Amino acid sequence: MGITNLLLVGIGGFFGAIARYSISKHLNSKTKYSIPIGTLTVNLLGSFLLGILIGAKADVMFLLLLGTGFLGAFTTFSTLKFEMTEMYVHKNKKKLLLYTVLTYGLGLILAYAGYLIGNSYQ
Repeated sequence: MGITNLLLVGIGGFFGAIARYSISKHLNSKTKYSIPIGTLTVNLLGSFLLGILIGAKADVMFLLLLGTGFLGAFTTFSTLKFEMTEMYVHKNKKKLLLYTVLTYGLGLILAYAGYLIGNSYQ
């Protein structure tokens, strides 16, 4: 792995983390949904955008910068799991089920939709 690859992932990750933090904070503070809408939004958007990149067979450099770097830091598996654990511990089973279905169900659908869209631009 060369220095260029590391820099691309690092630069993308820097901006992805800032974008995730900003969007999540904004959405979570402005809405009163029963589930963490900020985390849900960034994870679903990230799934869709990664699908587009993969479907479009993006160049390796773009994949490192945008896929691994930006979207890797933009989406958040750890926060998702923490929020799900909190719902479980506080016995919010309906909220946990809704959050799980939306995150994984819509995530797969949006990733596939993004893939189809990206694939159509070849």
